[in-house]
Amino acid sequence: MAAADAPGPDALRRLADEMEIRNVVARLAHLADASGPDDLDEYLDLFTADASWEMPGNDRRGRADIQAGARERRLAGQQGPGTGTRHVITTQAVRFEGPDGAVSDSYFLLAADTATAPTIRIVGHYHDLFRRVDGSWKLAQRRITPG
Repeated sequence: MAAADAPGPDALRRLADEMEIRNVVARLAHLADASGPDDLDEYLDLFTADASWEMPGNDRRGRADIQAGARERRLAGQQGPGTGTRHVITTQAVRFEGPDGAVSDSYFLLAADTATAPTIRIVGHYHDLFRRVDGSWKLAQRRITPG
């Protein structure tokens, strides 16, 4: 590639931003499966302070409410350490809406009993809105649509 054909700093910044957003989505999935009910700090730090987490019949607003929902799911054995769940993220697309806003759409599978008799518990779509906060990309809204 000739120097004149090399991507400019704006293109490289966009690539880095996209990778950071993709990593936030992946890290949320890992932490949903691995962090315990009282160890959700890293998970919550990936959300904006005013974030929303929306799923039919279970809407959450703000970090404290999102934390309460995550605790409930762990205490009910729906996800978290020892539950054998795995969030699998697929077919992700990221688009930018200005320098500090982005949208990510991805499909997901939630597998259960992965150590014994793996089964798909739910399949769906994440529609995520991201904002850059203090130089880092954070999840501002997650809308979960089953199916």
